[in-house]
Amino acid sequence: MNKPSLSKSLLISTLFSLAVGLISCQPTQQSSDSSSNLPPEEVTIRSAHSIWIEESFQTAIVNIGLEKLGYQIDSVKELEYPGIYLSLANGDLDYSVIYYSPSHQTMFDQAGGDEILQRLGVLVPIGSRGYQIDKKTAEEYGITNLEQFQDPAIAALFDMDRDGKADLAGCNPGWTCESVINHHIETYGLQETVEQNQGNFTALLADVITRYEEGQSVMFYSYTPHWMSAVLRPDQEVIWLEVPFTSIPDNPNITEEDTTFNGKNVGFAGGGQEIVANKEFADANPVAKHWLESVQMSLEDMNEVSLRIKEGENTPEDIRRLAQEWVSDNQEQFDRWIAEAKAAGE
Repeated sequence: MNKPSLSKSLLISTLFSLAVGLISCQPTQQSSDSSSNLPPEEVTIRSAHSIWIEESFQTAIVNIGLEKLGYQIDSVKELEYPGIYLSLANGDLDYSVIYYSPSHQTMFDQAGGDEILQRLGVLVPIGSRGYQIDKKTAEEYGITNLEQFQDPAIAALFDMDRDGKADLAGCNPGWTCESVINHHIETYGLQETVEQNQGNFTALLADVITRYEEGQSVMFYSYTPHWMSAVLRPDQEVIWLEVPFTSIPDNPNITEEDTTFNGKNVGFAGGGQEIVANKEFADANPVAKHWLESVQMSLEDMNEVSLRIKEGENTPEDIRRLAQEWVSDNQEQFDRWIAEAKAAGE
């Protein structure tokens, strides 16, 4: 990291810490009296999500359940991640769907951690991240491990620009995965046979899909949930590559167990998505708390919805309809969660 970037990071961290310090001196504002459990109809719940439109879909599902339980729902806000955690800590928001484990732990801790905030349930289970290639090429040449790309003959199968190196569709410049991929290329001895193509992630994936449809071999970085896994499906059109051993730059505490999914060491630690709430709000509203702890959607569902959003179903009306369709498709489980949440308040 160059000096200007480091200075900027330190400034942001300092301002964040100062904001947290100021917040700790302010009285919290709650939507209900923490000393008495108000009935749901007397509580208005406030939430926020980031600019990622998938989070608005998830928030809509959570709020449909809260409405069924009798709560009033305030207008949902769109904020940056640090601002959401600060607003939750200050009592200006009650919950959000935005806790990504483990990458958001620092923001969670800086906003007050477990003393002020509470993680409630796993909204989306842990997904995997790593390298994928098309299944046809993998099976024809027996490719299962990234280390095999040390072989120039294997790398040549994925060399689209004929420069002697396999073309790996990678990440946006500045994303964490960019540096991990570059680290892997060096650590696994692939400098002479693999190169990371960078740019807009969505555009890179669109090019991968085009080349796949033309019958070419493809190699790319991927993660779940993401719409890409609804187009080129793992174990059907593509496979996950294993890595020879776990190596994450600047994070020696990540073990092989952390980077292993479905029996494959894919080289990246996965992460789940949890709901985070103001602790006083959660303690004062056991019905809402139980609902927030219970509601969950599958990786496959999120992949499919992400694809529909990407293909144009992205207006607020579309998002509400998609959420209602998800509820209808999962009605039996949804009703069970509602009944259990109501019982938690009795």
